Amino acid sequence: MILQLHEKLKTKKISAVELTQHYLKRVKTDSNNVYITVCDREAVAAAEKADQALAQGKAGLLTGIPVGIKDIFCTAGVKTTCASKILGDYVPPYDATCVARLKRNGAVLLGKLNMDEFAMGGSNENSAFGPVKNPIDPRYVPGGSSGGSAAAVAGGLAVAALGTDTGGSIRLPASYTGTVGLKPTYGRVSRNGLVAFGSSLDQAGPMTTTVSDAAIVLESISGHDPFDSTSSVLPSENFLASMVTESSRKLKIGLPKEYFVDGLQREVAEQIDSLKNKLLAAGHQLIPITLPHTEYSVAIYYIVAVSEASSNLSRFDGVRFGTRIGGDRSLVEMYKSTRSLFGPEVKRRIILGAFALSSGYYDAYYKKACQVRALVKRDFEDAFKKVDAILAPVAPTTAFKLGEKTADPLTMYLNDIFTIPANLAGIPAISVPIGRDQNKLPIGAQFIGPHFSEARLLALGKLVEEKHYREEVRHGF
Repeated sequence: MILQLHEKLKTKKISAVELTQHYLKRVKTDSNNVYITVCDREAVAAAEKADQALAQGKAGLLTGIPVGIKDIFCTAGVKTTCASKILGDYVPPYDATCVARLKRNGAVLLGKLNMDEFAMGGSNENSAFGPVKNPIDPRYVPGGSSGGSAAAVAGGLAVAALGTDTGGSIRLPASYTGTVGLKPTYGRVSRNGLVAFGSSLDQAGPMTTTVSDAAIVLESISGHDPFDSTSSVLPSENFLASMVTESSRKLKIGLPKEYFVDGLQREVAEQIDSLKNKLLAAGHQLIPITLPHTEYSVAIYYIVAVSEASSNLSRFDGVRFGTRIGGDRSLVEMYKSTRSLFGPEVKRRIILGAFALSSGYYDAYYKKACQVRALVKRDFEDAFKKVDAILAPVAPTTAFKLGEKTADPLTMYLNDIFTIPANLAGIPAISVPIGRDQNKLPIGAQFIGPHFSEARLLALGKLVEEKHYREEVRHGF
């Protein structure tokens, strides 16, 4: 879609202002609670600047392209709430590196997208601003925590969006909404200005309607950042060109037995079986593999992630930034009152994390989880000595109904069982749509690769679009 819109903008069939106003109009009539903050004036001003660049022949592929940003990225002069009451009025003085790079490449920021509070959730029902509805069917969840980003792209409310993936929060909503979601290698994209949930797990990435669009956005936001000590020294690359180069390779694709288990929804299993046949027909090999420590991934994740969250969220105390409740009360009372603004899921994870890190339990829980995490990473390293990429489901089922799992957090946590391992290992993975179930709900499959193999995964995703299935997303322009 970005390539087609770029051609229209370059040939003056449309202007960036017209394109932006079209999307702003759609945003204002949206009924799925996708945006938290809409940047009307800022977006039009950016579009006017984009039109000037287009007229001067200085436009890149993202010049004038309207995008949405998950409300966990800092945006200068625009509220960043993390979908939480505790940051309800916080306005950062700077842009996250991802946002700054998109702006530098001419993208137009439409606004900030709804999400699970502080990125904690798998259904986007944990937002202080209310749940996001799936634009495919509003009775269902869009997935989380980047549900707003996925719904914006699937619902025609942005050409592309940024999301974050700590345990599957880009890939899961992409699967549920029929969009493309890419979780890059840890360190490929800067985390500077990204409000931290699990610092060793969080990674920003694109959510788009096509694989080519994901490649374009990834090129824009990736590359070394001196403001992020975990940022890789590798420069960005032309992922569109690299994707074409990779597409000529015949790959060995692993099928981990731990991901193809009883309990998979019938249509999910059938669509992946059909995709396997298409991959074989394209000349790729399918090789059974094992990732023996996969069964421990959810348990590891919900110790490591909540421990890091407990530490990261300690800064939200009403002293330095965000909402403060207290008046003339004592410091302790002010802390208690202010931190009571956290939602139930965030409180649950802070308590779990504080317990796992507490004296007497650190060795038994957090330290042990980190040790087993190393084994999960080693499983992937061993597998990638035999195969070039891995094919797996994104989730055991398609999207579930709003409210269906809110009363049972453990059931909700288990929904991430196929996405969490890639985060624990810090490796890239992409979710691409491969069909729909009997209720017309999208089904996604994911390709997982070794560190910094994004171009290879994009090439596989493009093959799926060309040979197997492509979700038609209509933006009405």
